[in-house]
Amino acid sequence: MFDCHVHSSFSGDSEMHPDDAISQAIHLGLQGIAFTDHLDIDYPDFDEKFLIDFKKYSQTMDDLKDKYSGKLKVLKGIEVGIQPHVVDETRKTVESYDFDMVIASVHIIDKMDPYTGKYFIGKSKNEAFIRYLECILDSVTLFHNFDVIGHIGYIRRYCNYDDRSLSYKDYGDLVDSILKTVISKGKGIEVNTSGFRPGSGLGTTIPEIDIIKRYKELGGEIICLGSDAHYPEHIALSFDKARDLLSTVGFRYITHFEKRKAVFDAI
Repeated sequence: MFDCHVHSSFSGDSEMHPDDAISQAIHLGLQGIAFTDHLDIDYPDFDEKFLIDFKKYSQTMDDLKDKYSGKLKVLKGIEVGIQPHVVDETRKTVESYDFDMVIASVHIIDKMDPYTGKYFIGKSKNEAFIRYLECILDSVTLFHNFDVIGHIGYIRRYCNYDDRSLSYKDYGDLVDSILKTVISKGKGIEVNTSGFRPGSGLGTTIPEIDIIKRYKELGGEIICLGSDAHYPEHIALSFDKARDLLSTVGFRYITHFEKRKAVFDAI
């Protein structure tokens, strides 16, 4: 298996050295790992530590590919945080480097990061989640140069509602619009296992299984596994469990990307 969503010390929110991540991936018996460090243009409460020197990043990843050739396939990716007004600038960065894969994610909603909790003030769960899904729909509509949509349901990590689920039965119309747009563009979705981390309080994949089922029903085939690891112990977390869930839904393959081309690995 490949872990298709890993953050190294190039990301401002991670201190994990790439070699440490790779050592853990080899220890776990993975076939490959994709570093997908952050590009979040116009991040609120800006901090210069979130700026990546992508020229240096690209060269470092190329060096790691050579260093670990024959031991582990190292893939050079990027996770772009999409807001409507940064689409063009984001696209220019993506087009400037030879990334293996591009994850498009929504981290910022109306110029607020759910991580801080400010976004949820004065909002019911329904209001908060609907606006989040509308932003994902905007991102897949406006931005085209991506391979998979990251962690649909990211907002669940940081809300404090009694019920933190984002289920298809509650938000089906918006979820369908997102998934149909993704499929029509020949793109895929990520199954993010961060919801299985101890202390997360979620105990599910992100997105939840009913959304994954709906994606399959609509004809979706491109689906990858990502841990969203910022620490070695989170790499490939609960991948066996997630793989079994995908098999139960009816998926026969899990996807990773090389040179922006989907590669299908049999389950």
